[in-house]
Amino acid sequence: MGLMDGIKKTVDNVADSINEAGHKTAAEGEHAKRETAGDVMTPGEHVGSVLNEGKENVLGGVDHAKRDVRNDA
Repeated sequence: MGLMDGIKKTVDNVADSINEAGHKTAAEGEHAKRETAGDVMTPGEHVGSVLNEGKENVLGGVDHAKRDVRNDA
């Protein structure tokens, strides 16, 4: 691997790490929102929040997997 390839790999890993952290934080925020406002949320809002949490967890997992694949290559 050349120097430029190593730099690109590092930059891509940092970007994926930042994206993963953002998605995980958003998922935790959705969960916290349901814990604090769950009693006053409509069923539709509650379901939407659960789905958003799941989506953010999946997106964070995708960023993590991209980093794993890149590092194993």
